[in-house]
Amino acid sequence: MNAFLRFCIGDGAPQAPETRQRCGTLSGAVGIGLNLLLFLGKLFAGIATASIAVTADAFNNLSDAASSVVTLVGFRLAGQKADEEHPFGHGRMEYLAGLVVAMLILLVGVELGQSSLDKIVHPEPVAFSPLSAGILAVSVAVKLWMFFFNRGLSRQIQSAALAATAADSLSDAAATSILLAGLLAGQFLRLPLDGWLGLGVALFILRTGWGAAKDTADPLLGRPMDRALAEDIDRIVLGHQYILGIHDLVYHDYGPGRAMMSFHAEVPADANLLEIHDVIDHIERELKAKHHIETCIHMDPVVQDERTAALRTQVLDIARGIDPSLTVHDFRVTAGPIHTNLLFDVVVPYGFRLSDGEVRAALTAGIKALSDRYFPMIQVDHSYVEEQKP
Repeated sequence: MNAFLRFCIGDGAPQAPETRQRCGTLSGAVGIGLNLLLFLGKLFAGIATASIAVTADAFNNLSDAASSVVTLVGFRLAGQKADEEHPFGHGRMEYLAGLVVAMLILLVGVELGQSSLDKIVHPEPVAFSPLSAGILAVSVAVKLWMFFFNRGLSRQIQSAALAATAADSLSDAAATSILLAGLLAGQFLRLPLDGWLGLGVALFILRTGWGAAKDTADPLLGRPMDRALAEDIDRIVLGHQYILGIHDLVYHDYGPGRAMMSFHAEVPADANLLEIHDVIDHIERELKAKHHIETCIHMDPVVQDERTAALRTQVLDIARGIDPSLTVHDFRVTAGPIHTNLLFDVVVPYGFRLSDGEVRAALTAGIKALSDRYFPMIQVDHSYVEEQKP
């Protein structure tokens, strides 16, 4: 297995399109070959024992072979270079391939469930065969190997499609183990378990298909940036001269290793514009080299006088008094003869316990308590970064 992994990764970067294409092709080829062999073996065992559960499990392996074809084709298409019609490349084909695999898994689960229910209503005797039991035992071992193989690949290149394939292999191993145990129990206890075992296998398959569909649909619909990636971007950007803070980070996923991102970088209002521009250019190149992300950075000038800094700290304390997850940025002060405008944005997580209007009202009340002369103008933003799990 380690030899396979070394062959896939080689000396290239795990997120490089050519590396992903090589890993997806290898996974698909291995899946096609092994699943076809398992299909033939289980079909023979199912016919020999007259078991609907074993026969259904054989056709589950045939659908796995078809899924491997989809995976192979999907990775090949995803590896194509950008063109006029697809300027961000074809990386999302990997997600589409994973979604098709998930749909095939669900279809097999439904079909197997129907056949098993029919066998429960109309039970038939199952003939036990040591050869059939041996074929099922070998199948479990092969599926476990395929699970570890595909899981290793998915972790190396961070692939949802290969993770779905690995999960499918593990559920197949569990389902076949249940079949084997049931056949042995049916032989010695003389119980009509075949239909119930087939139904159990169907439920395993449906659960796997649902999880795989969700994992591959999320990036197609648009999911928040991973927290660890966001933290590393913060570290890189804030490590440069002139950068005081970043906010309004928006991330667009066009497939593994193909992403676009924009954010606002706070910089001193009195600094040299050309020097800041050079720093911004350097950050964009660094993010592309390390994370394969095309980045567009908007500069926000920040006035750093003592009064503005003190007011910003007071407003931030008010926001954190409402909830520690709230943050404040783009803070500006414009003083007039009658009142002073405090203009700023507050970032709240999705699903926050207060509505945007309630957040504005709570902040306004806190600011008015500082002075009736303060007139807050508040823009409520929502975070595009995945929340930290407890």
